[in-house]
Amino acid sequence: MEKEEIRALLDACSDHLKPIVVTALNTGMRKSEILGLKWPDVDLRQRIVYIYETKGGKSRKVDINDWLAETLIRRRKHPESPYVFCNKDGIPYGNIRKSFESAKRRAGIKDFRFHDLRHTFASHLVMAGIGLKTVQELLGHQTYQMTLRYAHLSPDHRRAAVNIFSSRMDTIWTPKSETQKLVEKSMSASSFP
Repeated sequence: MEKEEIRALLDACSDHLKPIVVTALNTGMRKSEILGLKWPDVDLRQRIVYIYETKGGKSRKVDINDWLAETLIRRRKHPESPYVFCNKDGIPYGNIRKSFESAKRRAGIKDFRFHDLRHTFASHLVMAGIGLKTVQELLGHQTYQMTLRYAHLSPDHRRAAVNIFSSRMDTIWTPKSETQKLVEKSMSASSFP
């Protein structure tokens, strides 16, 4: 999902759905983890969400970024419910499918499930150059193999990574202007074996 689609989806979300979608986009948490989230498990001071019931059965910590922190701070706590995302009676949302489908329709987004927000989170991290091992930790994948599905998104970022290294070594290698001349000369020679 591209930035424009994310913006359109968020603009199309109802008031109760938007913070849930923001949470998914900023953490990669599963829908069940988000809907089961309780205030005692949210530490805004340390900027951590503690998840005790995960698909893999292991608890994990999820970091809170600025966007999510602001979203959670604005979320009103229900005086009689521990749930972060609950209705006016304090009952946690059990099914947000209808509201999510309505938001998608208003945003003009097709063939997209709530779980795909998790993939959006991971994909954007990989495209930003974050390593797959870190993405694995953030998603709570039990195995590295599960995270490898995002590897195809990083080829350009590998090149950028090695270019960062070479830019840090610019005092001990041929200056960029000389390198550019050498590249142009070899390209114009066109005498490839």
